Amino acid sequence: MTGHPHGTAAPGAVIEEIAALGPFFAVSTHPAGAPPAGPWASMTGPLLAERAAGVRAYLAAAGGQPQDAVEPRVAASVAHLGLAARLVSPALAAAVLHRRPLGYDLGAVRWQPALGGPVPVSLPDDALRPALPAPDRLADAVARLLLDGPLAELADHMGALGVSRHILLGNTASAVNGAATALAAARPELAARAHAFTALLLDRPPLRAQSARTPAGTFRRRSCCLIYRAAPDRAGALCGDCVLHGTPA
Repeated sequence: MTGHPHGTAAPGAVIEEIAALGPFFAVSTHPAGAPPAGPWASMTGPLLAERAAGVRAYLAAAGGQPQDAVEPRVAASVAHLGLAARLVSPALAAAVLHRRPLGYDLGAVRWQPALGGPVPVSLPDDALRPALPAPDRLADAVARLLLDGPLAELADHMGALGVSRHILLGNTASAVNGAATALAAARPELAARAHAFTALLLDRPPLRAQSARTPAGTFRRRSCCLIYRAAPDRAGALCGDCVLHGTPA
């Protein structure tokens, strides 16, 4: 498929095309307002805290350490980055492929909070909004409906687990850039459009202060997700976009 820039595709076809981009883009849909039915659950604060605790145990085991060796805020940040990527990726794809924003509350999301790979996610079937062909208006809508909506709610929950707002916003900026990179790899003919739209989104609040470009033009976040601190002696490898590689000129 080549995409329908003016929003002419049926919602089911849009979701199908997005899902074909890869596991971080794949989403299901469910009737808006319907209660979750197993194995699906609502994305609530207690379940998000359980997710962070599970990530902490996983990171500790991966490093051959006791669980107490991994700081709770490190695990919460890593859990947040993975979930932010799961919510950002399909929204970015809907915007780039079809010029359509996604809008929903975090409580309307359904997920299967199992560890190991991208978590299954389902969105309400009314989440797909009408197309906005003008790139600036579309970026404004995605910033309002996604970044100031469910992503802000997700950050509030993870902030309660000890992660600073600066790190959480950096995680979100990293998720946006990562989604654009993955979309461009899956659909090379859309690479220029994906990166151009991502630049518009990263230039809007709340992400404007969270990203920069290296002299080579690559994305660099202005905070660290802290995952390096989960390794023994807190000496793990840094992510490719980490601020600790050095501040861009």
